Formats: sequence, C-alpha cells, structure tokens
Amino acid sequence: MSATILTEQTVEQTISEIEEIDATAARAVQLALDRKTKPRRSLGRLEDLACQIAAIRRTATPAPGEKVIVVMAADHGVAEEGVSAYPAEVTAQMLLNFARGGAAINVLARHAGARLVVVDMGVRVPPPDLEGVRSVRIAPGTRNLANGPAMTRGQALASLDAGIAIARELAQEGVTLIGLGEMGIGNTTAASALTAAFTGLPPEEVTGHGTGVDQAGLMRKLACIRRGLAANRPEPQDALGTLAALGGFELAGLAGVALGAAARRLPVVLDGFPASVAALVAVRLCPRVQGYLVPSHRSVEVGHRVVLQALGARPLLDLDCRLGEGSGAALAMGLVDAALKVLGEMATFDTAGVSDAGA
Repeated sequence: MSATILTEQTVEQTISEIEEIDATAARAVQLALDRKTKPRRSLGRLEDLACQIAAIRRTATPAPGEKVIVVMAADHGVAEEGVSAYPAEVTAQMLLNFARGGAAINVLARHAGARLVVVDMGVRVPPPDLEGVRSVRIAPGTRNLANGPAMTRGQALASLDAGIAIARELAQEGVTLIGLGEMGIGNTTAASALTAAFTGLPPEEVTGHGTGVDQAGLMRKLACIRRGLAANRPEPQDALGTLAALGGFELAGLAGVALGAAARRLPVVLDGFPASVAALVAVRLCPRVQGYLVPSHRSVEVGHRVVLQALGARPLLDLDCRLGEGSGAALAMGLVDAALKVLGEMATFDTAGVSDAGA
C-alpha cells in the first residue's frame, strides 16, 4: 500500500510541475523567421514547428540536440481472444529483435540520429537479460480487459511512475527531444477501447484491423471491446481508472513519459495509434500536456484520426503507415531538426543584403 501511495504522490507532483508552454518565445521565433531570406510564412508548418519547440523549451533560440525514442513493450490479456493476426509470443520476440538492432525502428532511429531506449514493461514470458533492454516489469502481461479491469489502479500508477522516471533521467542527460513508441500484441484493441471510453464514440468508429486481422478477427475485436466497456463501465472523467480498466502497461508507461517530459519542458513526438492514445491519457490527466505534443504521422488505423482530433493535433506526415514501434516519430524528428536549423542557420535579409519586400 505504501508503494502505491508513493507512486500516486509522484504522479501528482509531476503534474503540478507542468507549465503552459511559452507563447512569448513562440512569437519571438516567428518574428525571427520573418526576417529570414524568404517570403513571410513560406515555410508553412516548418515555421509553426520551430515556434512550438521554442514555446516548449521556453527559449527563442532552440537548437537541435540529442534525440531519444522510448519504445515500451508489454503483453495484453485480451490477445487470448484472437484479436491479433500474430501470437502473443511475438512481443517478446520483437524485444529480442530491438536488442539486436534489426527492427524497423532500429533502422529509422539510426537514420534520424536518435538513440533508442527499449523497456520491457511486462511481456508475458520474460526474455533473457538483453543488453539494451530495460526491465521494468509490472506483471507478466495485463488481464483480459473483456472480462474486467486489465490492471489494478496501483499497477497503472506504477507504470506511469516508471515512464516519469525515464523522462526525468533523459532530461538530466541533456536530451532535448523524446519520441514515443510501443510494442504489444493486442494493444490496438486496448487503444480502441480507451478511445471509445474517452470520446464516447461506439467501438466500430474507433477500431481497425490492427496487425492485419481479417474481417472475422475484426468482429472478435469489436466484441471484446464491447464486452470490456460493459464489464468495466469506465468513467472518462476518471482518467486513471479508465486507463487501469482498459489499458496496458506500455501505454501507461508512455503516458508517464509524456507527463515527465512535459514537466521538464521537453517536446514529445508521438507515433501512431497506441502511442497517441497514451498521449491522450496524459492529456486527460493534465490538459497542459497538449502543448508539448508533436504528432508525427496519421496512421491508417481509423481510431488514430479520432485520437488526433481529440488532441487537436495535425500530423506532420501521412504515409499510410501502421507499424508502430516509434517509426513515425523517428521520421518526424528529421523535420523538427530541419525547422530548428532554418531558425538557427538561415541568413536574414540584413545579413545577406537582400531587399525585404515585406518590410
């Protein structure tokens, strides 16, 4: 009981440390961009991105820095209902693939110049000790959300706390940009259930084919979500309770990363559907987190569009991707760097001796 109380205090303390982003810094950056050798606003959303990063980091001179993608993995009890095209064993197998550097996120993170932090939040069968994989095991997978709560409230808090601790550690190391990624067979079912609970939309409007299940698999998935909503009767205003009832250890952990990063004034680059649902949990726990989120791409998962709308977020990319792992976050990190390099390296009208038609 004492551990649960301590964890809840940690989450509440973190939430109290999260400030609104700095609109003054954003305005200063836009004025600086207006003096660059280009028509005003001609770089469109790259300019918006530079302004947002400035507002988050509370400086008018943000520069590219160290990038990290946190990939959290866990198993879901609901996978026993046949809601995925892959068996539950794949979660642990993919952890091994991450450790060996062979997954898509390894390739894309290397391309982006980002470091990976891979965390076992609770796969069903723990892999052998792997270099490069942190073990923060809450339990060997969640319970089946279709039959009752996936987690206890204490487990949800412990998962949040683990994510907060990782974000704080990364901030202390000088990291300036954090991406979110996930792996967990069954987690699009959990993500869809959470989306339905938080938005009030029916499951069929927020649930897609996930890993590629056929139509029969999709029907099983929808049936599980309906059963889960009926069994748990989540109250959306109780974000922690809803997370515990329908979520997963990796989703709760990523919500904690988002909270911890915001408390340390760090931008959070979202990936696809489950990672964005984790961010939505963080926003429901603390609405101020919303300004710290950088949505990377729009997944083909129907629920992702709903979550992005709930977050008031417009993604940077639309590539018909649905992989997860943080792959979209890795791709978007290059755009963040590009926006900051334009701000820091591009000549002004005065320094280049170019006439400013907009003066």
